[in-house]
Amino acid sequence: MPRSVLVTGGTSGIGRAVAERFLADGADVVITGRREHLVESVAKELGAVGVVCTGVVCDATDPRAVEALAARFETLDVLVNAAGGLGAAQPGPDATELEAALAQWRADLDGNLLSAVLTTTALKPVLAPGGTVLAVGTIGSERRGGSYGASKAALAAWYAMLSAELGPRGVTANVIAPGYIADTGFFQGAMTDAREQALIAETHTKRAGVPNDIAETVFFLASAGARQITGQTIHVNGGAFTTR
Repeated sequence: MPRSVLVTGGTSGIGRAVAERFLADGADVVITGRREHLVESVAKELGAVGVVCTGVVCDATDPRAVEALAARFETLDVLVNAAGGLGAAQPGPDATELEAALAQWRADLDGNLLSAVLTTTALKPVLAPGGTVLAVGTIGSERRGGSYGASKAALAAWYAMLSAELGPRGVTANVIAPGYIADTGFFQGAMTDAREQALIAETHTKRAGVPNDIAETVFFLASAGARQITGQTIHVNGGAFTTR
């Protein structure tokens, strides 16, 4: 029987690569995103090879939308919280410095931490024994990450608690923390050649990461060979980890 897999933020970048990896293994995959046309088109593209890929429009920061998403599942083997990114704060033209800071922090906490908390909390009742819950963190949790990095650090702390809660049910919970990953929309067009070369130079492998590096790690952590790995943050950054 195919495994059931849910990937939030599955329309692009790391989320899409994760969905593709599980589809290649024959899983039934549901991807989510906030933009209806994109969710529909990506689900159609991924399902073009005859596998089952379902797209669901869902804002993972909206409790009602997450409740409706969870109601679609009678059982779930793998949950991957890949939704998130740099928060798009909109403090308004007359906002004070503190109001702007608050708006940015709330946007990052909502998008990266609370989206995963709501989704996971809603789906905990249907997680199958032998299943796994994973989230995409960041190297920025421990180096120059600002409000974005802090939101991902909080995610790792919460997953450590989640591991203790779900472990007796045979469900693992881990965070994957990527370094620099090329071929995503994370930097929103702001990446310069000089900055990219500096990030690559920090690695031991002397190359940028790609979404498939993370997808393969996710797939392994959801495999039978990783049943004793839980409550961990797995760094996938080519050796670039540093507290600088």
